[in-house]
Amino acid sequence: MKLATSLTENMETAKSLLPIGTSFDIITRELLLGKSRACLLGINGMCKTEVLQRIFSDLQNPLYMENNVVEQLQLYMQARIGYAQVQLEQDWDNLLRQLLSGPVLLLVDGFDQALVLDVRSYPARGISEPDAEPVVRGARDGFVETMLFNANLIRRRIRSPRLTFRLCSVGTDSKTDVALAYVDDLADAGLVKQAAESLARLQVSSLTMGAKSLEELLVKKRWYNPLPSMHLTERPDVACSYLMEGHVLIIVDNSPTVLILPSTLFQFTQSPDDYYSSPLVGSYFRLARFACILVSLLMMPLYLLLTSRYPDVSARYHLADSADAGPVTLFVYVLAVEFILDLFKYSTAHSTSRFSGSLSIVGGLIIGDIAVELNWASMEVLFYAAVTLLATLSLASTEFADGLRLYRLFLIMITGLAGLWGFLAGLALVTLSVLTTPTYGGYSYLWPLFPFNWQALKTLLLRYPTFRAQPSRVWRRRKIPKYRG
Repeated sequence: MKLATSLTENMETAKSLLPIGTSFDIITRELLLGKSRACLLGINGMCKTEVLQRIFSDLQNPLYMENNVVEQLQLYMQARIGYAQVQLEQDWDNLLRQLLSGPVLLLVDGFDQALVLDVRSYPARGISEPDAEPVVRGARDGFVETMLFNANLIRRRIRSPRLTFRLCSVGTDSKTDVALAYVDDLADAGLVKQAAESLARLQVSSLTMGAKSLEELLVKKRWYNPLPSMHLTERPDVACSYLMEGHVLIIVDNSPTVLILPSTLFQFTQSPDDYYSSPLVGSYFRLARFACILVSLLMMPLYLLLTSRYPDVSARYHLADSADAGPVTLFVYVLAVEFILDLFKYSTAHSTSRFSGSLSIVGGLIIGDIAVELNWASMEVLFYAAVTLLATLSLASTEFADGLRLYRLFLIMITGLAGLWGFLAGLALVTLSVLTTPTYGGYSYLWPLFPFNWQALKTLLLRYPTFRAQPSRVWRRRKIPKYRG
């Protein structure tokens, strides 16, 4: 629907499309530009009042109105409005989308176009280090809920003229701004085109949970794939490093996390601390983190298998004192301790910082001691569960760690019920689940292990010096059609 030339008719249309007079945050203001009638539409609290006052104090200045009437809106805009971000628009759908995003509209009588003044000012929190990705050394800034601020944080680090932010809108009701960020000539043009087309095709009313909702819309996962399919980060330095490797970022307004395309298993095992340490130290901790994946996944199932089914082996290597409990009792012990550790983890995560530390320490000591006294658990089970928890907490990605936890619970259940053959079958099913985890764009989840690329794999396993780790020729990958998400 197009604008009419009559201001009265346009205001009647605006009242039919917007809750003017009912919703307190929609403001209107009738103005006179000389003798030409005009009306201002805006969202209260989302526009810079000082800038608007400066603009309209000039527009209503008699010295600027030579003929006392606005005759040509295009020339009037070019000659009278010196503000940088202003444009003409005549379609009501585009005008409503612009208005509800923050810019103000100026409707002038006698013209079928409206002036769109982008003087928006979103409420935003201060830029600080993200709690989910802290580092010992390095930058202390993190993404916030305002897209423009996030783009500025990236542009500040990559001042390349090829850095591009392509904007689109997702959600028929929310009309959430979503931007594709990539470095032209580094990113795969096919991937950029596919991502832009996928965003344009999305049929959804709103992105309720921001970037997480968009991730689930872009990659359809099955229930037996608990590992994350997309890597999310709240750190600008991490996002920029992926941009320079040829990845594509998806920035969602109102969300402090950025999606990285494509994503593989190895991305969830890296930490920014690796690059803020020396190459030797970074390589050590990276290899230790890979070992923590195996510990987190296999320690408790193997302990249950050896202690309950092969007590002689357990006694020979002093894994536990198996004389105190039978297979069923050990199975119950392990499940009970897993539940208690989850209880500690989530209770401390959702409690205030003043109580979380003392709650975890005091609660662990008291409950662990009482559980042993009441024969609800054994000291050996508590020890192996604590090591498992430490290995899990060492992983940089909480989503990846939670996925491993579900795999571990599955292995514990099937091992406790079927013994060795159950453990082997469960391990095979876990491997199959990892192999079939979908990623965006049809890339292999295990790249560069499959398809094999030694040059890329060794830069992921070890922390190479900066002058040797430039990825200009390393990060070339092939799509795997059978793993397409």
